[in-house]
Amino acid sequence: MKLSEIKDILKQSETIAFELPNGSLVPNHFHVTEVGKVTKNFIDCGGTVRNEEVVNFQLWEADDYDHRLHPEKLVNIIELSEKTLQIDDALEIEVEYQGATIGKYGLDFNGRHFTLTTKQTDCLAKENCGIPETKQKKKLSEIKAEPAASCSPNSGCC
Repeated sequence: MKLSEIKDILKQSETIAFELPNGSLVPNHFHVTEVGKVTKNFIDCGGTVRNEEVVNFQLWEADDYDHRLHPEKLVNIIELSEKTLQIDDALEIEVEYQGATIGKYGLDFNGRHFTLTTKQTDCLAKENCGIPETKQKKKLSEIKAEPAASCSPNSGCC
């Protein structure tokens, strides 16, 4: 989800909720403790220099059960971050949330809640690093036998 998309959704929302990949909700007394721009400069295993930028939201659960983050407050935090940090509103959002460890998630919206989506690592230089391409697996039961090129016993060809 891009920063511009979350702002549009928040401007039409009365409450904010984040759903974890397992379907449970982040407790509603969470805080967004950071909105920032993260720049990652790196070289992949094929030797290509790469640059990635994302907007990072950090969700944190406090023991403050009396205050809730309202959509208009989060929009104000986002807009201040855009102005102060020169954040492009077309950048993708990455969310940090601490369960057993700090997890990094993508962000989506299901019509009711923002959903934290799992992220996967991947090799960005598969053609250069020597890892063979994985072959498509087939079940033997799904393979149809080709008609034999030989004669059948009653065909008269023998």
